[in-house]
Amino acid sequence: MTKKHRDFHFLYDLKDSIKDKINTIATKIYGAEGVEYTEKALQDMELLERVGFVNVPICIAKTQYSLSDDPKSLGRPKGFKITIRELKPSAGAGFIVAYAGNILTMPGLPKHPAAEKMDISEDGRIRGLF
Repeated sequence: MTKKHRDFHFLYDLKDSIKDKINTIATKIYGAEGVEYTEKALQDMELLERVGFVNVPICIAKTQYSLSDDPKSLGRPKGFKITIRELKPSAGAGFIVAYAGNILTMPGLPKHPAAEKMDISEDGRIRGLF
């Protein structure tokens, strides 16, 4: 094991509040000016804090097109705030997922699934598989 691997540390202290951890990621990694929360996200955060699921890492799920939560603001925009719409625990994995913007959570799906080109003819032949 190299020294590089032994020196791993989080960007934030795991004992920081959920809000502080999200703010650190948003401002120091994504370049956001701050974070806004929906009412749902605030309710989720309160529940996670109440049940003690707080001293864990945060994963922010957002569009892959931008460091913001807006897929139309490509790359690394300036002067933006990230909106967190909900929080969900990944208890088995030991972290919280903060969902930013309107995203699909199924990884690797194309904009137009192959199923759109598939059909079955009247005689039972399937078209569009290849």
